[in-house]
Amino acid sequence: MRHLAIYDMDKTITAAPTWTRFLLHAARARAPWRLALFPVVGAAGLAYLVKAIDRAGLKQFAQRLMLGRAMAPAEIERVAESFAAHEAEHGVLHGARAQIEADRASGCMLVMATASHGYYAGAIARRLGFDHVVATKAKRDPRGHFLSLIEGDNCYGPAKLRMIEDWMAGEGLERSALHVRAYSDHVSDAPLLEWADEGFAVNAHGPLKALAKARGWPELDWR
Repeated sequence: MRHLAIYDMDKTITAAPTWTRFLLHAARARAPWRLALFPVVGAAGLAYLVKAIDRAGLKQFAQRLMLGRAMAPAEIERVAESFAAHEAEHGVLHGARAQIEADRASGCMLVMATASHGYYAGAIARRLGFDHVVATKAKRDPRGHFLSLIEGDNCYGPAKLRMIEDWMAGEGLERSALHVRAYSDHVSDAPLLEWADEGFAVNAHGPLKALAKARGWPELDWR
């Protein structure tokens, strides 16, 4: 029996959400004039709250404004690595770091599963010693440049679990041969926590706290 430990990233491993901070970091590093467009991102966020656009649409719109239409691989690697270096040093919760180390020591395969884009989530994951990353992917143009558009699903909610299962199939991992632990702060990951052999509500917000109590999931506070 192999053991998997699957971690959400934002507000589970990290103290704060990373997406907006990555966009601002990239804009400062590449084209500071784009920071003047950030209030428009805020307006789009309000449109999301009233369900005028969906989460994927919000993500694509904000990335187009703050990152531009396309980024060369070397360029996105540069800004992703600089952001990840700072985040791994200053943004990771001590409790998360301790649990990651404990799961590694017990022989777990460590998997980060996040709605964040893989180009920077992967850079954070490498610094924390994760074995694999399941994340939102960006489309690429014929030159291989990263576009502001999402390839496939946004790795969120039920789509996250489907993407984990697709990753497992690609790795030749049979669910029946695995013992899975899953950690998340948000109720959107309820499908993953239900599917896991052990689901943990970490730094949980109100809706997840209520669901964890109903389901009997242990609550952890890594803050």
